[in-house]
Amino acid sequence: MYRLALATICAVIVGCGVASQPESIKTVAAFEVPLQSKAEREEFLSVLRAAAEVEGMHVDAASDTDLGSEAAVSPNFKMTMKAAVWRGSNDDEAVASAMDQFDHLGEVWLVFSRGEDPALATRFRERAMHDIMLHWPGTLSLPIMPTGAIPLHGDLIRTPTGYIVNPSEAHKYDLVATKTPPH
Repeated sequence: MYRLALATICAVIVGCGVASQPESIKTVAAFEVPLQSKAEREEFLSVLRAAAEVEGMHVDAASDTDLGSEAAVSPNFKMTMKAAVWRGSNDDEAVASAMDQFDHLGEVWLVFSRGEDPALATRFRERAMHDIMLHWPGTLSLPIMPTGAIPLHGDLIRTPTGYIVNPSEAHKYDLVATKTPPH
């Protein structure tokens, strides 16, 4: 559980700054998966575990008790899921993370990194996403900023196929606003 918490903290820190990152931890794909019930979250973790096990990886997920303890500290820490996919029996490398946050509960963000072994990470990502799309066809893509960060939920506009950065918020991410959002 300590490693899962550490991976979460590192992911947040990496997303906040513009410092250069090792290529292996750069975000290469991100998705929002609609998981509104405990049963859906458990099924999602089963799908993720199955895809990970094929590649010799494993999934660690926070328990409901752990999530409740974190939420008791602050409402901003409320989550329904916090999980990581690890390469190596000693959690050598996090290749993906899945979590929601207080402002998008039940909409789990699944984020994939390039990995130290990009071919392995790609096989895992493609297998996982194939199965996830079969189970949750409402899954949407999330934009990845030049820094590798995912924008804040409140800075995004939902489209039929995924999210885009609200042009009025593009300046936060060193993007050039090109059009106004649809009304």
